[in-house]
Amino acid sequence: MRYINTPNFNHQQSDKIGILLTNLGTPDEPTPKALKRYLKQFLSDPRVVEVPRLLWWLILNCVILQIRPRRSAKAYATVFTEQGSPLLFHTQAQTDAIRQQLQQDGVNDLVVDFAMRYGNPSFDSVIDNMLKQGVRKLLVLPLYPQYSGATSASTFDELAQNFMRRRWLPDLRFISHYPDYAPFINAAADRIRQHWQQHGQADKLILSYHGIPKRYLTNGDPYHCECYKTSRLIAEQLGLSKDQYLTTFQSRFGREEWLKPYTDMTLKALPAQGVKSVQIFCPGFSADCLETIEEIGEENKEYFLHAGGERYEYISALNAEPQHISALCQLIKDNLHGWQINHEPERQQRAASLQQDQQETN
Repeated sequence: MRYINTPNFNHQQSDKIGILLTNLGTPDEPTPKALKRYLKQFLSDPRVVEVPRLLWWLILNCVILQIRPRRSAKAYATVFTEQGSPLLFHTQAQTDAIRQQLQQDGVNDLVVDFAMRYGNPSFDSVIDNMLKQGVRKLLVLPLYPQYSGATSASTFDELAQNFMRRRWLPDLRFISHYPDYAPFINAAADRIRQHWQQHGQADKLILSYHGIPKRYLTNGDPYHCECYKTSRLIAEQLGLSKDQYLTTFQSRFGREEWLKPYTDMTLKALPAQGVKSVQIFCPGFSADCLETIEEIGEENKEYFLHAGGERYEYISALNAEPQHISALCQLIKDNLHGWQINHEPERQQRAASLQQDQQETN
């Protein structure tokens, strides 16, 4: 069968608006087998790795997937909890809080759910479930404040692939980025302020973002510029001068040049420059995950302290903090304009039309 059909549609079913939150994804468990499955899906994405396909297939399958899963499994084991993967349970908490907040704000008849670009819950399973519940208008919000082809565009690719297989498509709206959205900037700045109120201010604030290869920037990807814009707006909210904060990029992979300055190399160099205390916040991560908890919270801490630093603090991601949820809800509502549905008259009209069609057929 070429297309996914909708054979059991009920004409008296209420049409609903769907809110689909998406994030990168996580392995199902911290084991080499689960990591191999997850990394294969992730690193096979041509948006993530822009290398000739045959060459990359050989590198990925013959080298990377033979070595990296076991090493990555050990790292993931340090961040998994009884609740499972941090990214998974934080995204679930965000979804639940957004659903509750929108209902409290009077935005009713919504189906709010989340999917992961790689791993589970998958796009296919979540979209299937949403459409079965009557979703005919779908707003998709990838939880990446700054746009990149490797994240936001990859999400759209997966969404498009899903819809290409369906006979009946919903109306679609897609929020590709929000790096300068004022409620988001305010939530990020307030998260840092809260940390300062409890722990005081360090010599330097570092705003660390996930890196991408430099050639993506030279080919036109706006991610680098949007990260710097987010940093500038957060710093302005906090009243910081240019020498009180830094923007850096983490999590590079492979041998080619990535966006600079690198977070790890910066932390190794700062103590020799007289910077003895740092606080790090990651404005590109909507929820804590391996890259924030283990890489920033532990690995980079060791680099800084070993280099002569004296005080290192990671400021946790916004996760399901009330101000973050409020910002995301406002962003959603800003993009729902014109999509309010008067359900009862529509159901009555649909039922009447169906009855009339049946009478004419008979």
